[in-house]
Amino acid sequence: MKKLMIAAVAGLVLASCGGEKVSESTEQTTPTAAQEATQPESTVEEPAAPTSQVTLTLEGNDQMRFDKTELKVAAGAEVTLTLTHVGSMGKEVMGHNFVLLKDGVSVESFASKAARAKDNDYIPEGDDVIAHTKLIGGGESDTITFVAPAPGTYEFICSFPGHYGLMKGTFVVE
Repeated sequence: MKKLMIAAVAGLVLASCGGEKVSESTEQTTPTAAQEATQPESTVEEPAAPTSQVTLTLEGNDQMRFDKTELKVAAGAEVTLTLTHVGSMGKEVMGHNFVLLKDGVSVESFASKAARAKDNDYIPEGDDVIAHTKLIGGGESDTITFVAPAPGTYEFICSFPGHYGLMKGTFVVE
């Protein structure tokens, strides 16, 4: 009788929480293979997968130039970007990075803050950046992967002091 009362109370509790009602029988049953196949494995939602994958390359040189001034991707795409410094000068004097700024961030204001962030590869603290590579010197490269933001036109720069004037471009998300 005590087991029957516990089963009935458990059934009421589960039913009130949206669960399935427990049978009042005290017999234990094992689901058949067909029943297991029709039951969902998990009710936790997985994060949305990127809509596509895009691989981009960008080169910086000793003349403070990127080889591209426009990059295009689809919104939500998983972007893998490789920055290569094709020059020979070291990162202390001719370092390059790729910094993708959030919409509405002033390049000049960001570059001013970046110039004071030497200890952090010229990436200032804050939330102005969507993605960035590390600072690299001649002959080096760095690869990053990130998800493309919402459709729009974003700016990318090299944040090494003084480089943003020449090393810049647009990142178009369609």
